[in-house]
Amino acid sequence: MPLETPARIVSELASRGYNAEREAVTRIADAPNPATTLDRALETVPDDALKLTTDHVESVIEATESASKSPNPEPGAGGETAGSPTQPHPSVSTGRETATSTEPGASAPSETEGSRDVDTSLRAIEVANDMTGQSTGTGEYSDFVAVFRDRYEKLASKLRGRVNHRPTDAIENMGGGSEAALIGMVSDIRSTASGHWLVELEDTNGTFPCLVMKDRPIADLVQQLLMDEVIAVEGTLADDAGILFVDSLYFPDVPRTHSPSTADRHVQAALISDVHVGSQEFMEDAWHRFTDWLHTPEAESVEYLLIAGDMVEGVGIYPEQDEELDIIDIYDQYEAFSEYLKEVPGDMEIRMIPGNHDAVRLAEPQPGFDEELRDIMTAHDAQVHSNPSLVTVEGVTVLMYHGVSLDEVIAELPDEEASYEEPHKAMYQLLKKRHVAPQYGGHTRLAPEDRDYLVMEEVPDVFHTGHVHKLGWGEYHNVLALNSGCWQAQTAFQKSVNIDPDAGFAPILDLDTLSMTVRKFS
Repeated sequence: MPLETPARIVSELASRGYNAEREAVTRIADAPNPATTLDRALETVPDDALKLTTDHVESVIEATESASKSPNPEPGAGGETAGSPTQPHPSVSTGRETATSTEPGASAPSETEGSRDVDTSLRAIEVANDMTGQSTGTGEYSDFVAVFRDRYEKLASKLRGRVNHRPTDAIENMGGGSEAALIGMVSDIRSTASGHWLVELEDTNGTFPCLVMKDRPIADLVQQLLMDEVIAVEGTLADDAGILFVDSLYFPDVPRTHSPSTADRHVQAALISDVHVGSQEFMEDAWHRFTDWLHTPEAESVEYLLIAGDMVEGVGIYPEQDEELDIIDIYDQYEAFSEYLKEVPGDMEIRMIPGNHDAVRLAEPQPGFDEELRDIMTAHDAQVHSNPSLVTVEGVTVLMYHGVSLDEVIAELPDEEASYEEPHKAMYQLLKKRHVAPQYGGHTRLAPEDRDYLVMEEVPDVFHTGHVHKLGWGEYHNVLALNSGCWQAQTAFQKSVNIDPDAGFAPILDLDTLSMTVRKFS
């Protein structure tokens, strides 16, 4: 992964368990080869250090420059000066009841669309993990094996520094009573007659049973497990070495040292999802109020619009949906959505991903739209990336995922860990597992590709989802998790399954501080 921006350098450091002084990151970014400089700095950093200091990076750069000039260079020594305090993450309200909701003014847009005084030359946006046009899966058995191996290797690499891992076949040959540690994919979870938990873990060599005693503090963590996620355990083998008694359990997780990046100027992004144009319950008036507000001076700093899926209502998504459609034809729905998008100021940068109501395959990862739909979506040259995608806006990395797996997380885990009323808590679980849809074979449909695009290889600064039509946000290990609600009033189907949507809200994110205001337009 290229490291040409400070945001990517910070993310790479966090993925390796390090924090860094701001100036240290700047010096790495300015180096002729940032990736090499970062690797050399981490190779020589003291084993007990968790923060990369400016002095240490300077010593590596000086040594490199000296080596390039001298025929017999001597390696430079790394400094060990204490770094300055880590910049704290700006405070973010964590709960719907603390949201800042304001009613917008009724100012109408100017006659010339996109006439706001915005300097678009300052904009910087990058997209990673977009698999649109890269699909290679054929559905063969070997494809599934390959994608699960890739998942295992990526997530195991984030756990190997925490336990002294041994493969399953090596553990089988160890003596009874030995201490052992294993990194594996959860292949089975069941309770014993005595109320203990038996968890089977699988690695690339085989499977091994692990027993979590019900009276151990870690027993509660078993209730957070999902099938097919990757975890690490350590403990003691039974006398016959046939089972591992677990003392500790670890998730890949977001490092607690994660320090989010921010924009270097005051600029904002509107984060929305689930517009559902074509539904009889699409809130057209609320949408008009939102787009009118975007043309006001109060919204002049809102330069980005990020939409996390379900732009249209779709066709045949749930039983008797046709009775609730205002627009029957799927292509006509996209034509209408494109017209609504034209109400957004023309100088705004728009990025979107598909959802389960959009006209792409249901299996995740979902590619962006085909050429026919892209030709329809002409408004503002809006870019459609795959679901999920990693969109870096002004240095702030936003993981955009529609969120179908949230249904599964909420159904499988205890209410205190995941619920529809607090959807961001379910998102915390995905961040902890470092995977947006860990469980295979359930409600969420997964497609095999040449690699697992659903792994969170890079820690995002913001995790943005939709799908469940509920508004909620909070902070997990300095990552802002946001589910942005919807623009569709309650349908008959939603009423039948007790979904009471949070509709007509627009979360506005300050990219320079990561503070957020939720505006209500319904």
